[in-house]
Amino acid sequence: MKEASRHPVIESSLPRTTSKTGRSGLVSVLAVLGLGLAGAAAAILTGGVAGPLAVWCLAPLAAAAVMNHGERLALGAAVSLAAVGVAALAGLTLQLPTPGPALANILGVVAMTTTVVGLGAGLVILQRGAGQDARARRETEARLCQALDDQPHLLVAINRLGRIIGTWGPEPAGLAAGNRLLIDLVSQADRARVQEALATALTDGAAEVGFAPEHAPDGWLALSLRRVGGGRLMGSVRDAAAARDHEAGLERARADAEAQNAGKSRFLANMSHELRTPLNAIMGFSDIMRQGLFGPLSGRYAEYAELIHDSGGHLLDLISDVLDMSKIEAERFELARDVFDVRDTVAGVLRLMRGQADRAGVQLRGLLPRDPLDVVADRRAVKQIALNLLSNALKFTPRGGGVTVTVHADGNVLELVVADTGVGIGAEDLLRLGRPYEQAGGPAQRAAGTGLGLSLVRSFAELHGGQMEIESRLGEGTTVTVRLPVIEHPVVANVP
Repeated sequence: MKEASRHPVIESSLPRTTSKTGRSGLVSVLAVLGLGLAGAAAAILTGGVAGPLAVWCLAPLAAAAVMNHGERLALGAAVSLAAVGVAALAGLTLQLPTPGPALANILGVVAMTTTVVGLGAGLVILQRGAGQDARARRETEARLCQALDDQPHLLVAINRLGRIIGTWGPEPAGLAAGNRLLIDLVSQADRARVQEALATALTDGAAEVGFAPEHAPDGWLALSLRRVGGGRLMGSVRDAAAARDHEAGLERARADAEAQNAGKSRFLANMSHELRTPLNAIMGFSDIMRQGLFGPLSGRYAEYAELIHDSGGHLLDLISDVLDMSKIEAERFELARDVFDVRDTVAGVLRLMRGQADRAGVQLRGLLPRDPLDVVADRRAVKQIALNLLSNALKFTPRGGGVTVTVHADGNVLELVVADTGVGIGAEDLLRLGRPYEQAGGPAQRAAGTGLGLSLVRSFAELHGGQMEIESRLGEGTTVTVRLPVIEHPVVANVP
């Protein structure tokens, strides 16, 4: 341990000699009391307090000392005093026998000798016990100090003025502690933060702070402070340069990843926009060929024109999804809100998907309110929400199943619910769905899309201040609920 004042925390942690308890304590008490009775009886039988055995009234005190029960000395003294009192009272009220002069001398010598020997032995034993306790305490203190010096961090004891009054353990590079103010060991740039941490630890009981040492500005130390008794602080100082460099590296990697992700989103947005222009031309010309506007085509060419148009439409949908998600990730997507009847939008999606449902052998139902339901929202985004949910439901519902679309109002909240009787979604897949490019199902279902459908639904809902919820179990179908606070005039339910 370095030269510094010993901190009270260490001294208070040292073991102290404790008294014996339980059965041994009871036996020692009974022994002291018994010797008191025996001493009083011996004095009474030999002439009272003036008799040759009156000194035996001190036997309880001698016994307490001999048994090394320092805490019993008070009891031994009290019992000895009581024995003397009993012998004196007996001498005043009773006719006590007295031994002859020769016998009295012999008994007096024996009593005095045994008493002196007992008291001397007790004193010797007490002194030896005290020496053993002190030696054990010094050994324990030495082991504790050695353990503190051997631990890997520097422990510092700090008084309320911020001065270091004790140190244990190795000093980090660039830090020479000793009896100095802690703030003097800190670089100028970090002193204000360390001073604030000291004040916080004194008031709140704990604080953490990092700083560069005064004599090693390239280093970095971490200081943990805890308040202890007497308004003092205990601190642990460790070298945190490697941890700080690691955190800085992680922060740079995160910044690089975010920059690359933003670049990817911009690239996809630009590419998707560029791809849509020639794709629209392909779809337009194939539609002209399909309708035979410039003359009829043979059966096979007409079939090819139909395939080109369908494939172009599917590709355009995929590109639109990628473009929308890229804009959302790049925070460039802006809602074009207007007022419209949401029933018309959902009904149009139902008509659009009716042919796909018939080809798949799935019953498609729409439950729409009878009265107009005006909303203030992005018409295209709402249409995309319904279209993506319906497309997913049809994709995962086997032949003979059913898909139901429900639209209703709850105050100012529009609820769009798409429920199917399909294969359902496992719990593990549920945790992933809703994130970009995440898909569920088998290879056939995964190949049919980009994994952006539910992610776009969630993003469009959140852009409107709403949310999306998915409930599903394997083999029992899936229900997706989208809630949007977009109703212009909240619907008040009739109270019967």
